[in-house]
Amino acid sequence: MRILTLENVSKSFGLKRVIDGVDLSIDKGKTLCLLGPSGCGKTTLLRIVAGLEKPDSGRILFEGSDITTLEPHRRRFGMMFQDYALFPHMDVLGNVAFGLRMLDLPKDEVKGRAMEALKLVNMEGLARRNVVDLSGGERQRVALARTLAIRPRLVLLDEPLGSLDRVMRERLVTEIRDILKGIGATCIFVTHDQAEAYAVSDMTAVMLDGRIVQVDPPRLLCRNPRTPAVARFLGLANLVEGIPETDGTIRTPVGTFSSPPRPPFPRRPLTVLIHPDAALWVRKASASDPGTPGPRVKGVVRSVVYRGRRLTVEILAAGGVTLSFEVPDGSWDMEVGMEAVIAIDPLLVTVLEEQDEKGTQGPPRS
Repeated sequence: MRILTLENVSKSFGLKRVIDGVDLSIDKGKTLCLLGPSGCGKTTLLRIVAGLEKPDSGRILFEGSDITTLEPHRRRFGMMFQDYALFPHMDVLGNVAFGLRMLDLPKDEVKGRAMEALKLVNMEGLARRNVVDLSGGERQRVALARTLAIRPRLVLLDEPLGSLDRVMRERLVTEIRDILKGIGATCIFVTHDQAEAYAVSDMTAVMLDGRIVQVDPPRLLCRNPRTPAVARFLGLANLVEGIPETDGTIRTPVGTFSSPPRPPFPRRPLTVLIHPDAALWVRKASASDPGTPGPRVKGVVRSVVYRGRRLTVEILAAGGVTLSFEVPDGSWDMEVGMEAVIAIDPLLVTVLEEQDEKGTQGPPRS
């Protein structure tokens, strides 16, 4: 069931258009991630949903009712800010109970619901601890408990893990996901971190330059970005120009690839994405070919970077195109300067559906 809908929402500050005709929706009980680089308009869009900013145009519908001009406190949405905005002069329980007291609830109910929210985030044992004595992860839990205590109709989280270290972020994003799912919350989660978005969201909306450019489940988004700009933002750099042939293949500077089953492509340049995990094997050019299926890419090993369990291998291929692949450590013995042949998994080659605006694709890396 669709619970929130944004229709052609735009917002400018001075001459700068920050939100540009956004259409977006979210279903009840689902988590939608707004994923995009800093400055793309994510937080502004979240503040518009919360009622803290007014759009210049467009509508916001919640459960079918127009709330575009409704005051923030009447929306009954819960918002968790990036800096948590905790009150340093209050203890943990006081911070969580603050929003409940604003609802003029009886004291016993305020305390009961505040403790219930603290229990959700495993912080009930620290109810009387001063927030200034908490770790970053504990403060994050208190802020989440305060957001959930009012039982919001919609949960809005603005970069909730941005100030934490990588290990803490990886642990807490799982906890947040489980908490939101456990209470059946509907949530918009803003982040610039792909790993966070993939871990927590049911749907991920990629936002670039004030526009929503793709909305898909995380796995589909990662495997099938629609445009070169989305692919580049997701860190998928192996983009090469291809020309469709009459036999159904697509010819590129680094090799010829089979196109997926679909209507014939128009006879114009397309963009082919070779996923970084597409390498089935890498061999010295002089070594025998194991004969596995799939196209071959020839080139010179430009760099080998150790990344724990995996290696990042860059190959300078034909046409001055640099391709980057992730391969398991110890699988192949590769040295910089070695001439190599790479077998490509044809299932991990994607023809992008759309080009960037004005057909621009950006030059190949060299």
